Amino acid sequence: MAQEDQEYRQTIINRLRERNRRDVLPFKEIIQQNNRLLDSVAQLKADNLKISVENEQLRTAISTGGGGGKDSTAAQLAIAALEKKLLAQQEELTALHKRKGENSQLIVDLNLKMEKQQQIIASKEQSLAEQKNTNASLKAEVQMLKSSLEELKNLNTTLRDEYTALQLAFSALEDKLRNVQDENRRLLDRLMHYKAKDADKLNEENESFIRKRLPSIFRKRSDKLKRELEDAVREPNSSFTHHRNSSGSSIHGGAGGDAYDDSDRDTLSGDHNIETGCDAEMYGSPQDPFHTGGMGSYMKSANPTNIYMKFEAHETESHAVRWSPIERVIATGGADRKVKLWDVGKGSSEPRSVLGGSSAGINSVDFDSTGTYIIGTSNDYGARVWTVGDNRLRLTLSKHTLTGHSGKVMAAKYIQEPVKVVTGSHDRTLKIWDLRSIACIETKFAGSSCNDLVTTDSLGSTIISGHYDKKIRFWDIRTEKQADDILMNAKITSLDLSKDCNYLICSVRDDTIKLLDLRKNQVISTFSNEHFKLSCDWARASFNMNATKIACGSSDGVIYIWNVMGNLECELKGHASAVNAVSWSPNFNALASVGKGKKCLIYTES
Repeated sequence: MAQEDQEYRQTIINRLRERNRRDVLPFKEIIQQNNRLLDSVAQLKADNLKISVENEQLRTAISTGGGGGKDSTAAQLAIAALEKKLLAQQEELTALHKRKGENSQLIVDLNLKMEKQQQIIASKEQSLAEQKNTNASLKAEVQMLKSSLEELKNLNTTLRDEYTALQLAFSALEDKLRNVQDENRRLLDRLMHYKAKDADKLNEENESFIRKRLPSIFRKRSDKLKRELEDAVREPNSSFTHHRNSSGSSIHGGAGGDAYDDSDRDTLSGDHNIETGCDAEMYGSPQDPFHTGGMGSYMKSANPTNIYMKFEAHETESHAVRWSPIERVIATGGADRKVKLWDVGKGSSEPRSVLGGSSAGINSVDFDSTGTYIIGTSNDYGARVWTVGDNRLRLTLSKHTLTGHSGKVMAAKYIQEPVKVVTGSHDRTLKIWDLRSIACIETKFAGSSCNDLVTTDSLGSTIISGHYDKKIRFWDIRTEKQADDILMNAKITSLDLSKDCNYLICSVRDDTIKLLDLRKNQVISTFSNEHFKLSCDWARASFNMNATKIACGSSDGVIYIWNVMGNLECELKGHASAVNAVSWSPNFNALASVGKGKKCLIYTES
């Protein structure tokens, strides 16, 4: 510290010397010349005084008459010379005075300049004092920072030691993780094996259920025909008579071991109804409640106000319902973890098949465009695909088999069917699955829970999803860009698209239904009623076949039907509790509905 102060003082002294040298050097020659002039003036004054004294002495001598004529002449000459010399000295003295005045003026100017320099020096000294104070504070700060640096060095050393220890622990945990991952892979393989066994078992149970449902009449009938053919071969002349008599005895319950009983007659009557139903399905009949007489009559058809069927669909609450695109078959899903298919065309109140495999409640169901496959989403974070023909579980899209959703899956639709499927979940993502490789090929992050979604065409070029954050989002699967969102007044519960993909309805939790024109991306109509209240966050609304009417269930058990002009046309009653979902047939003027009361109702025209 003492050495730094000594260096600082020496620096100040050197700077002052440099300043003096810089200020004095330009005036050094002037000062020296002024000093010489002052010396010359003093000398000339002395000489002038001496000459004046000698002149006075000579004048005195002349006035007293001392000396002869020669001496007086010489004296006069000497006086003249002295006067001349005196005059010259006086002129020189005048010049010197003039130069002295100039030098004095120059000195005054230099003094003024020096005063200015002194003022500058004073300001510099003040600034220097301020800089000294700043320097002192900076030194204190430097000292404090040195202390902090020392502490940080010590802390860094401690952290390095901790980092080394953590690295060792991390290496140990990595080894443990690898072991756990290996064990997890083994467990996943076992789980997949068990799931495959479960799927086979479910398929066997479905086949067994179907076999039990098939009437024994066909087997008896086949055996009897074989016996009749054998008898006809043995007795060709009486074959027709024998066949007629045996048939008559069979129909009328005649004697014999192969005669049909009453239950067989009931079954035969049921088979006859099935055949009639098939013919009606292909050609239509005036007595068929689903026959519409073509598109023209459908456009002018009345609302389906007649309850055609009412049956208990599930053991607990029913969540979803959907019509097959080609058959008079509906699929329902409920909280009992089952998807059931119902043959409405035959009027049967027993399920045609029960599709199992889900470990939690079903949220939605949907067919592909050919009616061959059906997909169901569930609260177990997965979606499952079954084939309608053999009721087999084909594959499961879940986190147990793929890197799937981490929240319950609310909706699923086919795109590029039956190649791909898109699912929407409460984990705030949409996932696109390739059913050939059973893998998720793309994930779209919506930022909000998805309650429902639709696709614009079979290629699924655009996906429209409704979310908890009140937004309808548009996704173009051909690009990674997301189109503009449409904000509603409350969270979206369901979406449905018209067949021409020009209009979209969305049910909103503020107990309204919005009709949107997708060509303008704007709401063109709002449907509501003072008694209409949505029953839940996944309540489903539906368009009719030609998108001229809209239906949606309410919490009071009533189904409200509006036309697209905004007029409420009718209110369908029949449910004793809240209605969760409705689905309008894509081919007939029929409406299916399910709710919290386990029942499924089918409405047709009167």
